[in-house]
Amino acid sequence: MSIPKMRFYGYDSPWKVSKLGELFEIYSGNTPSRSDRNNYDNGTIPWIKTTDLNNSLIYVNEEKISDHGAKKLKTLPKNTILIAMYGGFNQIGRTGLLTYPATINQALASLLPVKEINSYFLLNYLNLRKDSWRNVAASSRKDPNITKNDVEKFKISFPSLEEQSAIGSLFRLLDDLLASYKDNLANYQSLKASMLSKMFPKSGHTVPEIRLDGFEGEWDLIKLGDFCDLITKGTTGKSQSEQGMVNFVKVENLKDNEIYPIVKISEEEHFGSLKRSILYEGDILFSIAGTLGRTAIVKNNILPANTNQALAIIRGYKLDAYFLLVVLSGEVVKDYIRKNPTVGAQPNLSLEQVSSLKIKIPSLDEQQAIGTYFSNLDNLINSHQEKIFQLETLKKKLLQDMFI
Repeated sequence: MSIPKMRFYGYDSPWKVSKLGELFEIYSGNTPSRSDRNNYDNGTIPWIKTTDLNNSLIYVNEEKISDHGAKKLKTLPKNTILIAMYGGFNQIGRTGLLTYPATINQALASLLPVKEINSYFLLNYLNLRKDSWRNVAASSRKDPNITKNDVEKFKISFPSLEEQSAIGSLFRLLDDLLASYKDNLANYQSLKASMLSKMFPKSGHTVPEIRLDGFEGEWDLIKLGDFCDLITKGTTGKSQSEQGMVNFVKVENLKDNEIYPIVKISEEEHFGSLKRSILYEGDILFSIAGTLGRTAIVKNNILPANTNQALAIIRGYKLDAYFLLVVLSGEVVKDYIRKNPTVGAQPNLSLEQVSSLKIKIPSLDEQQAIGTYFSNLDNLINSHQEKIFQLETLKKKLLQDMFI
């Protein structure tokens, strides 16, 4: 096939095929002697290694070398594409696109920019074909590496420069959007971690470091079981499959305070042998085996649902739901494990231990305000994660359809 499945309007010419060595000057680098500190001390020249490659634009790198260290190295211009040749199957074929002049080590091959090829188009083409490098490494030699000769012989398909530029611009836009959402996500996650440590009293204290406006007074220390009507757990279902009518929730289905069930059980088992662990809207699930402290509130959209013995069901709580969710997913379990090291050695909590967990609580009004704050923050985090997933899915589809 000489044309892709999807093209921008106005382009219909067949794509060309060439070897990289027919299009580019290809260079590798080396590692200046580590024993000669003159090669590195007060270095200002970027020196790129395999670990600096991110399959995208390179804005920063780990090491710099001096003018002395760079004497025997070629300084590569901006828009040079780098390909990892060494480092095992997880590294071979990784790419990067220089945004500044730099030198490289011997594990990398460099494709100096040429007028006939749009660098961002080629970067995405190579990322799509990265498994091809691993096939070359696996079939040609004992060590999982590729050589400069392998890079020179590697064939690519490409359209006119104008069409390359249009494709490159589209993927640059997608990558910029992804980078923006990922940066914002990291900021929200960092904010949440900071607020979790500051909006709840630390050990030995009865008031938090940061408080929402309008609230004062000391927090009370309570036992969880004194403020709940029921704390129970489920049983392992016998008819787990993808065909039943009832969602069966396991620890691994709890992520970011949400529930993502993938296994089903029958209605007969749900209302029969597993009747004790039928879930209701508003129940809080709390992992008590394996990975301790995962939490989620049961919402109507996953019902009917049931669960197993690795999840405690907390029902009829006289506390704000989201406040309790945040508390249980925070330091409470970690503090309990620190004070009871046998729990950490074999990660399991009994229902009695869950009931006896001690937590600090403010007034119900303040609980609700804190719960709302973290609920809004989690919604922002979840929406960014979903947007990132959508953009990555779109990018993957476009890569498959817009390249040959």
